[in-house]
Amino acid sequence: MSRDDTTTGDTPNGYPRKPQILGRQRVAQSRLFQIESLDLRFSNGEERQFERLTGADRGAVMIIAMPDPEHVLLIREYAAGFEDYVLTLPKGLVDPGEDIITAANRELMEECGFGAHRIEPLVELSLAPNYMRHRMQVLMATDLYPKRLPGDEPEPLIVETHAIEELPSLLLREDFHEARAIAALYIARDKLREEKRSSEMDLL
Repeated sequence: MSRDDTTTGDTPNGYPRKPQILGRQRVAQSRLFQIESLDLRFSNGEERQFERLTGADRGAVMIIAMPDPEHVLLIREYAAGFEDYVLTLPKGLVDPGEDIITAANRELMEECGFGAHRIEPLVELSLAPNYMRHRMQVLMATDLYPKRLPGDEPEPLIVETHAIEELPSLLLREDFHEARAIAALYIARDKLREEKRSSEMDLL
């Protein structure tokens, strides 16, 4: 017996049809953020109101900068959400007219005092997709050189160098907990391991 997609509301590939947006309304707005209310009707007829955080959808970058094949640069900066300093990867918004490579190199110069001769996209990550549409492009930067650009940080950032193979130890620290940075570092570590394994196989 075949499924009746009209009855179930499912698409041919088995996924539910996306809800119909019945209306949207701006609930609140600040200098940086906007809260939007969405009135939705789901494929089974249920109606709900969702709220989401929106803003300038310019995109953002997070950089895994490696001064050598074993180490990565992390920054210590004040996180207002936690009212404390946290350890994380350098990151920032893509400025108008920039591509993600240019933005990553600029942020690296502003926050770490280095540029990179080689920058390659690694992965795209989201954060709390039920509540916001924010996407972060993660890039790996290698072949670094000293280069400092003025940034918009209220105070100088502390730059630390950590071995990428010491991620389990980093996770035990109270100041290292940003999910995007953790995911990005594990993905980068696995990529480096695979490249090293392939290189060793080629030598056999």
